[in-house]
Amino acid sequence: MLVTAIGRSRWRTADVLLPVVVTKDPSCGCCERWVIHLRGTGFTVTDGLVNPLKIRLGVSRELASCHTAQIGGYVIEGHVPAGAIKRLLAERPEGTGLAVPGMPVGSPGMEVEDMQPETYDVVPFGNDGRSTSARYRGGEPS
Repeated sequence: MLVTAIGRSRWRTADVLLPVVVTKDPSCGCCERWVIHLRGTGFTVTDGLVNPLKIRLGVSRELASCHTAQIGGYVIEGHVPAGAIKRLLAERPEGTGLAVPGMPVGSPGMEVEDMQPETYDVVPFGNDGRSTSARYRGGEPS
């Protein structure tokens, strides 16, 4: 069970950034911008085509977004900020991974000119269905 809140407190990041494997539609612009966001913070990213991976990895319909990534034994669903991923890797809590359901405006890769970023949740999820979440606005904790 993933019980660590990923919120407003400062956190340390992982000393070594593991490679990230992203499954996405190759023509999706927001997915590509999210990959650029991760690469810009030091992650090495490889990508593949969308497939039934979400179901196999335990991503529920409520948590689904437009792309799925795997890193360090965790699942990253949607436009999760790199800082939240680094904290997950540093703390290594039990659980399946992190999700940003949907495609909130202002989340990494979903920046839209002349639109204010939405506040959204980064939701840790696990096999038991319980979760905690952190609130973000744009790419930063709010």
